[in-house]
Amino acid sequence: MTVGWDDDVDQWGGLPPLAGDVSADACVVGLGASGLAAVEALVDRGLSVVGVDAGRVAAGAAGRNAGFLSAGPALPFHRAVDRWGVVAADLYRETIDELDRLHEALGSDVIRRVGSIRLAGLPGEPTSEQEAEDRVLELADCAAQAAALREHGIAVEEYDGPLGSGLFLPDDAATNPAVRAIRLATQIAPRAALHEHTRVLGIGARRVVTQQGVISAEVVVVAVDGQLEVLLPQLSSRVRTTRLQMLSTRPVTRDRLPCPTVGRWGYDFAHQLPDGRLFVGGGRDRFLATEWTTDTSPTEPVQAYLESVGERIAGSRPEVAHRWAASVGYTDDDRPLCAMVDDGVVAVGGYNGTGNLVGPLAARAAVGRVVDSQSAPNWCAS
Repeated sequence: MTVGWDDDVDQWGGLPPLAGDVSADACVVGLGASGLAAVEALVDRGLSVVGVDAGRVAAGAAGRNAGFLSAGPALPFHRAVDRWGVVAADLYRETIDELDRLHEALGSDVIRRVGSIRLAGLPGEPTSEQEAEDRVLELADCAAQAAALREHGIAVEEYDGPLGSGLFLPDDAATNPAVRAIRLATQIAPRAALHEHTRVLGIGARRVVTQQGVISAEVVVVAVDGQLEVLLPQLSSRVRTTRLQMLSTRPVTRDRLPCPTVGRWGYDFAHQLPDGRLFVGGGRDRFLATEWTTDTSPTEPVQAYLESVGERIAGSRPEVAHRWAASVGYTDDDRPLCAMVDDGVVAVGGYNGTGNLVGPLAARAAVGRVVDSQSAPNWCAS
C-alpha cells in the first residue's frame, strides 16, 4: 500500500529509533501534526522532550488525509453552534489563527490559501430521483450554515459554478499533509529527541514502555488519533476508531477543482493538486458495517465507490495511481478529546476526521492541562 502524498515528500533522512532507556522532562507519543505541536509547546516551556512514533513522522492519519486545512469543528458550523453554543465560534477563530501560524512557519509552497468548497451533492446531474431530492435538502442546509457563519462574522460566499452549487469558504487552505508534518519535524528536531519506528507497548504515570526501551518522564502527552483506545483502553468508551480510505490518480484536466471540495453532506471529498492529480476520499457512510475497524487496508467496495466519485469530479474515469487507508478517531459529540488518563498523562485525539488544524490546538491545550494545570477549552471533551 502506497500513499499518494509521499510522491512529493522531500528527501527525508529520517529519525533514529530509540536506542535503550532514556529520561526526560516530558514524552510525546505520536509524531503527527498534534504530537509535533505538543513537542513544540513543551520545549517552548524549557522542558527536555523525547518524542516517539511507531512509524515515520505522519505515517498515520496525519500524513494520509485529504490535505484539507478546514477552519472550524468537524460538525458543520450551524450544527456545532446548536450543539455547543458560542464556543463553536471560538474554535473556528482559533483554527483560523492556527492556519495563519502554519502559513508563516511553512510558507505558501506548503500552505496554499485557496479556500474550500462545500457542494450540495456531487458534480454533474443527479443520477436518481433520490439524489435529486437529497441535493435540494443539502442546498437548504448550506443556506443555514452560511447564515450561522455570517451571524458570527465569519467569511462565507455562495458558490455556483461548473461543479454545482453550495458554499465557498475563503478562510480554508490546502496542503500536502505529509510534507507539512516532515517540514515541521525538521524545524523541531534540533530542539528535542525525536525517534521514528519506535512502537509504544504501554503507558503509565511517568513511564512509557517501547519495544526499544523505557522512557521515564514526569509528563506524558499521548497524541494519537486513530486507535487511541487500543493504546489507552481506559478511553474505549469515549473514542472509536474508524477507517478513512483514499485514492490518488494520474493527472486529469487541470483546474477541475479550484480548491479542496467536499460534497454529499461532507461524506465525499476531493483535492486536486496544481499538476492535475486528484486525491479522493470518503464513502464511509455507505459502508459503516465494515469501516468501524482498526484495519488500515483498503477494501474493494469502498475503493470502487471512490473511483465513481473521481469520475464525477474529473468528467471521465481517471487512472488510479495509489490507494491507501488510515485510522481516525470519532467521539459521540464530535468534540476532540483532551483527557487526563493518569497522573501526569494526558491524551488527545478523536478529531472526527478533521485533525489538521484542530489537532494541534488540542495538543497545546493538553500541554496546558498537564504542565500548567489549565482547564481544557470548552470545545474539547475533557
